[in-house]
Amino acid sequence: MTSAARAPVPEQGPPRPWDEAERARGPRRRAIDEALAAVRRRGPAAAAALVADAVARSGARFGGSDAPPFVVDPVPRVLDGEEWAALEAGLVQRVRALDAFVADAHGPREAAAAGVVPPGVAEGSGFLERDLRDLAPTAAPRIGVAGLDVVRDEHGAFRVLEDNCRTPSGIAYAVACRLAVAELLGGAPARDLAGAVGPALRGALEATRPHGEGCAVLLTDGPRNGAYWEHRRLAEAMDVPLVTPAELRRRGTTLVLSTSGEAVGAIYRRTDEERLRRRDGTLTALGELLLPAVRAGSVGLLNAFGTGVADDKALYPHVPDLVRFFLGEEPLLEGIAVHDLTDPPTRERALDRAEELVLKPRDGHGGHGVVIGPLAEADELAAAVAAARADPAGWVAQDVVTLSTLPTVHGDRLEPRHVDLRPFAVADGAGGWRLLPGGLTRVAREAGQMVVNSSRGGGGKDTWVLA
Repeated sequence: MTSAARAPVPEQGPPRPWDEAERARGPRRRAIDEALAAVRRRGPAAAAALVADAVARSGARFGGSDAPPFVVDPVPRVLDGEEWAALEAGLVQRVRALDAFVADAHGPREAAAAGVVPPGVAEGSGFLERDLRDLAPTAAPRIGVAGLDVVRDEHGAFRVLEDNCRTPSGIAYAVACRLAVAELLGGAPARDLAGAVGPALRGALEATRPHGEGCAVLLTDGPRNGAYWEHRRLAEAMDVPLVTPAELRRRGTTLVLSTSGEAVGAIYRRTDEERLRRRDGTLTALGELLLPAVRAGSVGLLNAFGTGVADDKALYPHVPDLVRFFLGEEPLLEGIAVHDLTDPPTRERALDRAEELVLKPRDGHGGHGVVIGPLAEADELAAAVAAARADPAGWVAQDVVTLSTLPTVHGDRLEPRHVDLRPFAVADGAGGWRLLPGGLTRVAREAGQMVVNSSRGGGGKDTWVLA
């Protein structure tokens, strides 16, 4: 008996990205077509140069004073009202659950007791602030501003990639994108972002102030902070003083401005230092300054210390269960599968196919240390695998998602580039959160690149939410 030879099965390549311009329909289709036509009429390179000049005049840059200007692509991203409403509902639900977890981790620890999260997730987080455990709850949420990283998968569905609840940056850069692109396109048929930022942040900050006393300030490290340009712009938009720790001093358990002696009641904290104590248990300089007032309840913080436990990538796979546990609701937005490397069998299965996954440091941010297996060099991937084997609690592995694409200027052509989205949920002062109307779309500048963070060379796009 003979048998026919089987034809070889072709290897399946990565899924085709969802191209947001090709897939647009209805009002979104018209808005994208008009924007692309305007860019083509001027010429892609000339359009990019016009936008770059507007950004340079604004002074927007990410990094120190010698960093290059922030790069803004002239082609906007367009979302319709229905898409935005669904995204807002899902992200606000997520922030509600994360805020409840931050309070719980610093209080009754019910989620761990009920087995909703492994005990080591909160207890092992470097952002758990034991000095703040079991204090009386505050009226304002602990997470006043959240910047959640969202991607669109190959099916066009929005999925949450990461949670950023410490001191998320990008709001002023989103406004810079809007103002720069407006010079090219003559405005946007979108909800007003620039006008919404100041009142929303000021309202969230005011809501943290205990007893309505003391002035409100934005606390920065000063020019050495990579986001100092943003700090200045947000302080201006909120109409609050921009101060450094050196401009505050303690008076018992209260804080006052060193220049006037005026009491400080609310602080929008945007410092690089995000902990009260160092890993060795000693107080940081910021902890020495702020801890007595925070414990006494004489000052409110936007965002509170300890919110980093919500950012912990080891918590990420448990967020859907936190939604169910704290809110009694089913999650509205999907996340991306994460593999727990502290479980030996899971670790071996994941690291044996590391070339198919994304490896991330548990407490990393800004894309630093992230290794995308399918795109990594062999030695880079091997180093990450070795680090994860040596410290499995310090790493997570996540499935790869093919980010959606948008037309982007490259030279004098328009080419597809991968994008993600950082919308900003801001506490509304009444116990809830709202998304600012638009966010920061981050775009890779090289073909195939899927790490789009500004700190890794990515640029920005204006994000239109159609009115």
